[in-house]
Amino acid sequence: MVTLREPILHPVPIEELRPTQITVGMREVKAKRKAWRLKAEAAGDKAGEFLGNHMVPTIRGPRGKYYVIDHHHLSLALYEEGVKDVLVTTVADLSRLERDAFWFVMDCHDWMHPFDEEGKRRGYEDIPKSIKDLIDDPYRSLAGELRHVGGYAKDTTPFSEFLWADFLRRRIKRKDLEKNFEAALEKAHDLAKHKDADYLPGWCGPVAE
Repeated sequence: MVTLREPILHPVPIEELRPTQITVGMREVKAKRKAWRLKAEAAGDKAGEFLGNHMVPTIRGPRGKYYVIDHHHLSLALYEEGVKDVLVTTVADLSRLERDAFWFVMDCHDWMHPFDEEGKRRGYEDIPKSIKDLIDDPYRSLAGELRHVGGYAKDTTPFSEFLWADFLRRRIKRKDLEKNFEAALEKAHDLAKHKDADYLPGWCGPVAE
């Protein structure tokens, strides 16, 4: 494996980027689409500067493909807004590895999250081949919104939002989430402050004196 210390930037068509997870929170994707439209309208010809400040970190994989290890939501939002290319920076070059070895290394480095919209682990082959084929996990949307309203703090733990999504999935019924997102968010906020959640990254519940 070659780990690259300096950011080497490449413009890559978004449609050619390979995901390293199965799901996203589509509610969060919609919010990022709206934010991009506002920035693009305000910036005009300088909209490209925004993209330059949001480089997508990738791993170079078999056949030279770029595998996204962060910014899946932003990448999908930009694709749906008609943006053709993004700048990527290569974190590591694993292009010489055979496919099975590649996915094994990705798994060991926490550079992938092969869990479906029900929170069940799937095989590497179930990860979509394109950003546009990511599917919705409403609990990932709930976890993302929970962080935005102060339910927990941003954390560097890989896939921390998915850990929160799994916690909430076990405590809030999907039909209740789909029926009333705001009510589910309020319940999630209460759950996030409980000691049952203290093992999760970014937990900021009350601490006994």
